[in-house]
Amino acid sequence: MDVPVKRGRGRPASATREQVLALATERFLAGERIDVQSIARDLGLARTTVYRWFKDREALVGEVLATLTERGLASSRLETPGVGGLALLQALDRFSREIVRTRGLRALLSQERERALRLMNSTGGPVHARVVAAVERMIVSEVEAGDYSPPFAPRTLAYAIVCVTNAFLYDDAVSGIRGDTERLYEVEAALLGVSVE
Repeated sequence: MDVPVKRGRGRPASATREQVLALATERFLAGERIDVQSIARDLGLARTTVYRWFKDREALVGEVLATLTERGLASSRLETPGVGGLALLQALDRFSREIVRTRGLRALLSQERERALRLMNSTGGPVHARVVAAVERMIVSEVEAGDYSPPFAPRTLAYAIVCVTNAFLYDDAVSGIRGDTERLYEVEAALLGVSVE
């Protein structure tokens, strides 16, 4: 006769940093607040363990935002046919339109507007530098393939694109997301040196 095995609630205490990030990302995308205590409890971890991996809650939220952005940019480029500046522009446009539809980002900006804007827009923050680097990789890939000659150094161009994107998509007013993708497309085209007529 089989004896049922009694299991404790939650997941085993051997949860990893990656599992913490995955659960935080899942909750973010569902529009839920990222709560370190709740995540630690659900994974069978002590909060101190989570804080060993992520200095504080802001670092965890920043990691979620940066990782999602890096993946989203790479995915947008893969899903965009063509090469050169026009393909870059279309990939960036695809990604920008996806951003404004992201439930988690809307919730974050609604609940924690100032913190969210600081996390995303601060050049010294955990998100901005990684997003600039991701856009720079996209540009460099086209340059190295011989399909694009940027009007500025790739790093400078990537920095300008990220700053302009932040200005057109995220509003520091109560609404949280401005989502002005049409004008953003025009400005990014000018920065990339692409004619869209």
